Amino acid sequence: MKVIGITGGIGSGKSRVLEYLKSIGLYVVEADKLAKELMKPGTKCYKEIIEAFGADIAGEGGFLDSVKLAGIVFSDEKELGKLNGIVHPAVKEYIRQDIAAAGARGEKVYALEAALLIEDGYREICDELWYIYADKEVRIKRLKEGRGMTGEKIKEVIKNQSSDNFYRENTDCIIDNSGDFEGVIEQINERLNKM
Repeated sequence: MKVIGITGGIGSGKSRVLEYLKSIGLYVVEADKLAKELMKPGTKCYKEIIEAFGADIAGEGGFLDSVKLAGIVFSDEKELGKLNGIVHPAVKEYIRQDIAAAGARGEKVYALEAALLIEDGYREICDELWYIYADKEVRIKRLKEGRGMTGEKIKEVIKNQSSDNFYRENTDCIIDNSGDFEGVIEQINERLNKM
């Protein structure tokens, strides 16, 4: 079984790529969605977060209050490090176990999407890393139309993400998603056929 790591900046079209991979029968895991699952009440992560940040971080139904938590961690690098130190190792451990289970089931390809795939050291888990690229203008247009973000907010988010050069230097394959999606499908299929 091949493990593909998929990454790229906001608005690059990673979600559309994942939808396509699912549609052709690939097993797809999104690290962000997995992290949210691992932070639900009753989990080890949840208990550790409550211990680290206090019981008042829980909102309705005992679920973590993401707004409160964000208010604490995004204004204090030390607190963010504390949260990441709880969640990231749990996500990575789950993924390692899930990869083993997928291989045992006979899956041919395991596609893992994570925003911080490179930064969080997933190279050691993946056979190859794909960078979903789109021109900055295309990304801005998608974010304005698809998510209703303002130009100022988009610039701020893009500025805080890794650079195009960083992605290019640390990945094995670039899927250009600047144009029509038929071209993206061709690139993906060509890459998969080489595996």
